[in-house]
Amino acid sequence: MYELKDYLKAINETKEPLLDSDDSTWEKKYPPYIINRCLSMFWDTLMPANEMNGLHFLSKKLQFHFLINSIRKKKRFGGKWLSQTKLKDLEYVKEYYGYSNEKAREALTLLTKEQLEHIKKKLDKGGRD
Repeated sequence: MYELKDYLKAINETKEPLLDSDDSTWEKKYPPYIINRCLSMFWDTLMPANEMNGLHFLSKKLQFHFLINSIRKKKRFGGKWLSQTKLKDLEYVKEYYGYSNEKAREALTLLTKEQLEHIKKKLDKGGRD
């Protein structure tokens, strides 16, 4: 109970006002930052999520109601979050080849570990560790 998937399902699909129930724990456990991050992975929910990031000082209940009422009902299945090491590798590929995020992600799936190490060595700017 009170899981992230419940909040996301209410916002995206069921439009069930979870935070209006008699159980005040729904509001206490609501994670606005994580919800906004999840919603920012889709083009049609990016703007409302960004709006709530800018208005982070509003109550959790108000943020939740804004998202429920401004996002169209639709099943949205998961964008994948990259790990920290993958993000660093992505930055190396972007700098080495001059690629965009999308192209660099594609390139990462094709490059071997040895090729990534070669790229890292080429981009090493020296200095102390």
